[in-house]
Amino acid sequence: MTYPDLDSRSAALNGRARQVLPAGNSRSSVDKSPYPLYVAHAAGAEVTDVDGNRYVDFNNNMTSLIHGNAFPPVMEAVGKQLARGTGFAMATEVEIELAELLSARVPSFERVRFMNSGSEAVMNLIKVARAYTGRPKIAKVEGCYHGSYDFAEVSLSNGPNDRREREPIAKAYCGGTPQSVLDEVVVLPFNDVATAEALIERHADTLAAVMIDPLPLALGMATFEEDYLSALQRVTRKHGILFCLDEVVSLRLGFRGAQGHLGIEPDLTAIAKVIGGGFPVGAVAGSAAVMSVFEDTERGPAPMHHGGTFNANPVTMTAGLAAMTHMDAERFAALNGLGEGLRERLRGLLRQHGVAGQVAGEGSMFAIHFHEHPLRRLDDVWGTREAHRMAQFMGDFLLNRGMWMLLRGVGGCLSTATTQAHVDELCDAVEAGLMDADFPR
Repeated sequence: MTYPDLDSRSAALNGRARQVLPAGNSRSSVDKSPYPLYVAHAAGAEVTDVDGNRYVDFNNNMTSLIHGNAFPPVMEAVGKQLARGTGFAMATEVEIELAELLSARVPSFERVRFMNSGSEAVMNLIKVARAYTGRPKIAKVEGCYHGSYDFAEVSLSNGPNDRREREPIAKAYCGGTPQSVLDEVVVLPFNDVATAEALIERHADTLAAVMIDPLPLALGMATFEEDYLSALQRVTRKHGILFCLDEVVSLRLGFRGAQGHLGIEPDLTAIAKVIGGGFPVGAVAGSAAVMSVFEDTERGPAPMHHGGTFNANPVTMTAGLAAMTHMDAERFAALNGLGEGLRERLRGLLRQHGVAGQVAGEGSMFAIHFHEHPLRRLDDVWGTREAHRMAQFMGDFLLNRGMWMLLRGVGGCLSTATTQAHVDELCDAVEAGLMDADFPR
C-alpha cells in the first residue's frame, strides 16, 4: 500500500465523516493525519481496510484483543447470547461466572464490580478510594495515561521541564480543567524514590490513593524499578493510603496480571480490555473490606452508589468469560514466550545494523526506542529529536509494509492468533526499514 493516498476510499470516508463528526471521529486514539484508515473486516491476527489493504495486527484494538479478531469461541458464545437478549434491568448468572473466574486467578480480587470501559474503571477506583478513606486527593505518576476522567488526566502531557526543582507540577491535559481538580492530584516523579516518598509524606493526611500503571504505554512501556514500587507500597501502608494499580492494559501480561509477575498485592485494581472478549468493559477489583463501600449497612446506604445501564450486560460478560476461559496459564506462557522471542530478535536487528536503540516491554508487549539511555527517568522516555525522527520514519515504513502497530508505529502487542510467520514478517519489515537509504542515521 501507499499511505497517504488521497484518492483512497479511506480518505473519502474521512471527508464524509468530517461533515458530521468533530475531527472526523469519536476516538482521538484512531486519528491520523491526513486521514485515518477505515477497516472492512478482520480475523485472527490480520485486518483488511476498505481499500483492500491487508495488515498484520500488532495493535489488537489498543491491546484489548488477547485472542485477536473474531475469536471463534467468543463469536459462538455471543451469537447464542444475542438470541436470548442483549441487556436487561436484571442480574445475570454469567456476571457471577466471570467475577468468579477473575477472583480465582488474582488473589487481590476478592470482590469485582463491572462497568463499561477502562476510563470508567479508573474513575470508579478513585471514587472507591475516596469513599473508603474519607480523603480527597490521589497521587499518580507524571506522564502516565489512566483514561479520560479529569483527575486521571492530570499530568498526562507533562514533559521533563514541567516541574519545580525535582517535583512535577499538576498540569491540565484538557482545556477548561478546573484548578480545583489540579489541587487534588499529587504528581509523582517517575522512578525518583526520594522525591516520591517526600511528596506522599507531605500529603499523607489527605491522600486517598496512590495509583500506578505497571507498564505505562504513554511512557513507551518503560518499567518502574523495584525499589520505587517497594517504597510506594511501604509509605502507603504506613499512612493508610490505598495502593492501587491500573491494570487496564497490563492484565494481559500473565495469568495473574502484572501484579502476579511483580509479586505485589494492591488494595484496588482497575481492569478492562482483555476481560471483555472484544466488547466494551471495565471493572474495579479489590479487597472485600475496601469494596464494601458499594454495600448498604445497618447505619445507612452504601457510601458509593454506582449505576450504569450497560454494566455487566450479558453480551460483554459472555464474551469476556469465553475469552478468559480460553486464556489459561499455559496459553499466557506460550504467548509471552513468543513476545520475548520477538523482543530479542528486534534487539539483534538493532545491533546487527549498528543502530542505537533498545526494545522495551514485557510479556506480549514490545516497543522500540531509538536511543540507548536506560529508561529510568522521564527525560529518557522522551528521548532526543533525532530518536523521534527515526521512530516516525520507522512507523510510516511499517505501515506501508502492512504492519498495524501501537505507539507511533513502533510498538505493539501479540495475540494468541499471532503466529511465528507474523513475527517473521514484522522482523523482516523492521530490517528493511533499518536498511532503507532514507532511514535517519
